[in-house]
Order: sequence, then structure tokens, then C-alpha cells
Amino acid sequence: MRTIATEITIDASPEEVWATLIDLPRYCVWNPYIRQAVGEAVPGTRLELMAYPESGKPATFRPTVLLVARNVEFRWAHRLPVRGLFDRLHYFRLAEGPNRTTRLEHGERFRGLLVPFRTKTLNATARNLTRMNEALRTRVESARSTP
Repeated sequence: MRTIATEITIDASPEEVWATLIDLPRYCVWNPYIRQAVGEAVPGTRLELMAYPESGKPATFRPTVLLVARNVEFRWAHRLPVRGLFDRLHYFRLAEGPNRTTRLEHGERFRGLLVPFRTKTLNATARNLTRMNEALRTRVESARSTP
């Protein structure tokens, strides 16, 4: 198993961050990595996400929503057609910080036979998650400062 974990502090409450994070249809407005998101954040449902990695070709994937804990955690899983080759668990965890800030932990856990051979993909994923974090912070903080 390999885990990619990123973290960012956002100058907004967990409720404000959650509202943007869970509004999948509006990802096209702010998200440089997942620019299209179709579906609802309801456990057991499948999403259709179009990812635009920093380097590489756009790709559509259809993860299953595993957990939606309001203002706390959002998690989905995706795997190749054959289970155990390259399985991914994507998560967002929110925690309230000092002065009503939010600490966002955002990452993916990878399992499967192909993981040791996908170093380039894993490194690119880390960069893409960081880009997404920065864009989320910009989106939430700019919405907060608008009267």
C-alpha cells in the first residue's frame, strides 16, 4: 500500500469549505484537476469525474462514494476493472483549526499489484492534489471576502 497525503489550512470554517467541496457540479468553476463532476455525494452512488492532470491526458473515472460525513470527511474508491491491480481510495478530511480555520487533509491510498510500477502516476497525483488544494483555498477564501 502507498499513501499520498497533502494538507492545507484554509481561512474559513469547515462548513464553508465543505459547501464548496461537496458541490460537485461547480467543480468546473474552480477545480484545475477534476474539472467535471457528475453525480451526488451519497454513499453507494457512482460519480463520473473527468480529471485533467498537470501532465498527461484527461481521463474519466467512475468512483463509488463510500463516506459522506458532513463537515468532516468525504471519501470515494476507484479501481481498474480487475480488483487488486491498482485500487484507489480518495479522501478529504476537514478539522477545525484555531480562529475558525480549517485544516484539510486530502489524499489517496493505493493498493494492488501495479502500485510499485506506477511511481510516475503517484508522483503526478501528489502534484495534482496540491493544485486542487490551492484552488479550493482560493475559491473558499475569495467567496468569504465577497460582500
